[in-house]
Amino acid sequence: MIAPANVSVTLPVGSAIDRVKRLLFQPFDLGKWFVIGFCAWLAHLGEQGFHANFPGNWSHGGGSPRHEFERARDYVASNLYWIMPLVAALLIVCLAVGLVFLWLNCRGKFMFLHCVALDKAEVSEPWRKFKRAGNSLFWFRCVLGLIGFVVVLPLLALAGMMVFAMIAHHHARAGAVLGLIGVGLVLIAVGILFGLIGKFTTDFVVPIMFLRGRSCRDGWRELLGLLSANVGHFVLYVLFQIVLGLAIGVIVLLVILVTCCCAGCVMALPYLGTVFLLPVLAFKRAYSLHYLAQYGPEYDVFLSPSAPLPGSPLPPM
Repeated sequence: MIAPANVSVTLPVGSAIDRVKRLLFQPFDLGKWFVIGFCAWLAHLGEQGFHANFPGNWSHGGGSPRHEFERARDYVASNLYWIMPLVAALLIVCLAVGLVFLWLNCRGKFMFLHCVALDKAEVSEPWRKFKRAGNSLFWFRCVLGLIGFVVVLPLLALAGMMVFAMIAHHHARAGAVLGLIGVGLVLIAVGILFGLIGKFTTDFVVPIMFLRGRSCRDGWRELLGLLSANVGHFVLYVLFQIVLGLAIGVIVLLVILVTCCCAGCVMALPYLGTVFLLPVLAFKRAYSLHYLAQYGPEYDVFLSPSAPLPGSPLPPM
């Protein structure tokens, strides 16, 4: 595969901004926002997570770490008859809900891409059209998650054993601390690796599947060929994504501050928060598409049969 001579990480910024303007503001249509926002909500379902703060004093007297650990261990040991079934039931429910969210997320990624690439506020059409592609992406991410679980679980167990040994001996030995730091660094490296796989899947494999109508495995096979011939370009892409993420974060924070946190309250609402952030989400989706299009017309989703030609007016809804 021949590497293209001119691949830029900055030029797609302007193209993505123009795409967002034409998609959401020329003309402004609130109904269109809500439809595309629904597709974007599905495409990001379960990815934002949540944070909870639990008030109260859990120290019960502020005993030593070993004393608190022994109290917790004794409590669990004496109540296993109801703790184990409860934990098992919660795990099963969480797993089932997580799989449903993941499946909807995979279908939503193709729906949102369809809307951004073709300037169409549609739900049912991309839902049907990309059923097989969405299911293929779902199974790929399930296998990837299982691999990640198998890799991470032993590392977490090892870290737990090290912490347990420190508590039991009332002493943090230098070797144990260094070992714990080493395990932590390995966990960070594994997290970065799986994070990159997930990002490349969303940014590039999904568009390739969108264009080719093939499975996720075939999409990754094609992307690996592209990556091997353009390693430097994609490294620069990842680094620039960090810069873009910081810039977007600053802009969102400024909007929250200027609106006296009212915008932050709206962003926290399911679905409505996605509609509010739709220009940001559409920009991020359009940016990766315009970047990928630089590798040739065969990677340009905007040149698909039902997409408008570059520079021509986008068709109305």
